[in-house]
Amino acid sequence: MPLELDDRYSRQTLFREIGPEGQKKLAQARAVIVGCGATGSAVASLLARSGVGTLRIVDRDYVESSNLQRQSLFDEHDARESVPKAVAAARQIARFNSQIVIEPHVADLTPANADPLLGRADLILDGTDNFETRYLINDYAVKNSAPWIYAAAVGSYAVTMNILPGESACLTCIFPDAPRGTVETCETAGILNSAVNLVASLAATEALKFLVGARSEMRRTLLSWDVWRNEQAEVSANRPRAGCRACGERNFVHLAGEGRPHITLCGRNSVQIHERQRPVDFAEMSARLEPLGTVRHNEFVLKFWREPYEMTLFPDGRAIIKGTTDTAIARSLYARYVGS
Repeated sequence: MPLELDDRYSRQTLFREIGPEGQKKLAQARAVIVGCGATGSAVASLLARSGVGTLRIVDRDYVESSNLQRQSLFDEHDARESVPKAVAAARQIARFNSQIVIEPHVADLTPANADPLLGRADLILDGTDNFETRYLINDYAVKNSAPWIYAAAVGSYAVTMNILPGESACLTCIFPDAPRGTVETCETAGILNSAVNLVASLAATEALKFLVGARSEMRRTLLSWDVWRNEQAEVSANRPRAGCRACGERNFVHLAGEGRPHITLCGRNSVQIHERQRPVDFAEMSARLEPLGTVRHNEFVLKFWREPYEMTLFPDGRAIIKGTTDTAIARSLYARYVGS
């Protein structure tokens, strides 16, 4: 190992539970982080600095100025240029650790692409902002015996759980159904960056335990923590729940794509359109849209403004329509400006 790398991780290898052998295991490990917003970017930074050899970052979104309060891998230039979060994260990580491999994927995790995006990883980490995607991760993980770590934060509240298929409870064991009624989001309740960093630190530590082979040290509870009220709670997740739809009955409804909705993104009045893949030529699309509104593009996204809406178009035809939460309006705008 080059002297530079020896020195880079010297303080971590002095921690005897990791040591030189554990550091070698980290260098050989592959982890995938789904969602690179607040929690995902903090987890990615921690694991990259810890020397996890390959990090695959999957995110469907782009950087905005409202992200900068808590999303630690991004800067004002990323927000001005609407750089996809996976790409911006990979660029920033390369600046502080060029020795590891970063695989950015600008994509929405769906049943169709779950295997290529989640496969061949030792561990999956949750940086998402919605239960639909988390249930999809859980279905994939349970079906394929792939360990993953659930993590979420909103307001001053943080929650996380380790999921080791066949050993511990899965997400569906604890939450058989998604929360109903009004659910707080970053948009409605705000979020403290300290809550984000707490849950990311907890998740990253559990990830290190798993990747160095210290599974017996991993927490077997659903842990929640309110950093403002100084309240903490734990629920046992030590074993699967009898009759669980996913790990008991092996009925993977989310992986099958049943009832998969358009998802309103956290923190924005937006709808994502991802009904079909259609390659988009940004230069041609810009020329077509310029008479109809304001348009600009880079190699990653095309932005089109026609008041009161803003459309962000990706090369595969996926779009985020900002200015509405009505899927019918979003579909209509997409058909009018991109095509049906």
